[in-house]
Amino acid sequence: MRWIALALYYLIARHLPASDAWYSLGSKKIRQILCRQIFPYASKTCNIEHGAFFGSGKNITIGERSGLGLNCRVQGPLTIGNHVMMGPDVLIYTRNHETKDTHIPMMDQGDGDTKAVVIEDDVWLGARVIILPGVTIGKGSIIGAGAVVTKDVEPYSVMGGNPAKVIKKRK
Repeated sequence: MRWIALALYYLIARHLPASDAWYSLGSKKIRQILCRQIFPYASKTCNIEHGAFFGSGKNITIGERSGLGLNCRVQGPLTIGNHVMMGPDVLIYTRNHETKDTHIPMMDQGDGDTKAVVIEDDVWLGARVIILPGVTIGKGSIIGAGAVVTKDVEPYSVMGGNPAKVIKKRK
């Protein structure tokens, strides 16, 4: 059933209108039903937006009232907590190219180690945020549009820039 849901998602549902479009015709519910079959866990209230790409969906979990934003591209292992907002074009990476051996072209060295990304509860990821492997975004944090997150983010932080730095604390 999972493979059928995956095929239907990439062939049809991924291309349906955005959830808030007046002409969406239930596209939000269709993507939700399919992704609940694809991911190990996706809440009944998750929202997968138009154009979201998540590979095979293995090792991706999505909490209550959270989702994947318009045209995002994510990799597993990825844990998204509850009440997480994600703007359009967000990129979340959990692995990178290997680069250690200078005698072998990087493209022939394969992938490095996979490092899980965790996004805790009540987080807002702005448009075009990039999150690199192994990062944890703490509860209640805001990541400003275009930020490149290379290190863990403490809870209730407001971050921005490249690389992302603390702008202020919410508490």
